[in-house]
Amino acid sequence: MGGSVVVGLDGTGNSVPAVHWGAEEAVARGLPLHLLHSWISQPLSLAIAQEAADEKRFGAEVLAKAEAMARESHPGVSVTAEQVSEEAVDALVERSRQAALMVLGSRGHGAIAGFLLGSVSLHVLGRAECPVVTVREEAVAYGKPEVVVGVQEAGTKGEAVLDFAFAAAAAHHATVRAVRAWEPAAFGDFAPTVSPAGETELAADEEKKLNDILAPWRAEFPGVKVVEQVQRGRVAPVLLGSCAQASLLVVGRRMHRTPMLLGPVVFAVLHHSACPVAVVPRV
Repeated sequence: MGGSVVVGLDGTGNSVPAVHWGAEEAVARGLPLHLLHSWISQPLSLAIAQEAADEKRFGAEVLAKAEAMARESHPGVSVTAEQVSEEAVDALVERSRQAALMVLGSRGHGAIAGFLLGSVSLHVLGRAECPVVTVREEAVAYGKPEVVVGVQEAGTKGEAVLDFAFAAAAAHHATVRAVRAWEPAAFGDFAPTVSPAGETELAADEEKKLNDILAPWRAEFPGVKVVEQVQRGRVAPVLLGSCAQASLLVVGRRMHRTPMLLGPVVFAVLHHSACPVAVVPRV
């Protein structure tokens, strides 16, 4: 895989787990690590705390500390650092065109909704052209070797999502848990009543669909163990229940989505997932 692992730094504690996670990913995939900080997009609280301090000097310190941290935790990693005068969103979206993936830090569960809405992360997640991983402060990279991926789209729409999930699992010798949620088709405002026999038949049909979708990736990644999970229910709750102990959750997003940059499933898993979340743009 070409490109680099780009980590966006804002100078707060949220950046620390992103640096560790990005360095781990770079080493596992054999990619360089690129650290990026925008000195004109530093958090307001930092600017107040710094008072008259030079923002560029502060940015240089942020990058130097992050680079030292990455080299100390992963001595073999190739690291470059860049401080830009562009707005953080514009710089990160531009770098996403050549990156293999991007990593951003996020706050804990209580604050992530406020952190994302109207923030740099929201706009980067919605506009980036490469997969973007958000890592919480309390996250531990690949604590349990399982990558959970949501599989709802057949055909080319789901290819990028599965490509990313299987590549991540292969790089970390992890299992792929492929999750497909389903519900009986509703008629207007009414959900149909399904007999036990009918539900068994519908579930079997969904299992076949999932098996068929996964067949090309099983062939391409024969060393990756795959667990198939078909479960009745809404997509977000099913995914969240499946990734409680996982190392990574992988979901897809539509390209050029308007007016909301991210859909409700992506918002839900970003808000509630206990593990890092990879948001992959679907072509």
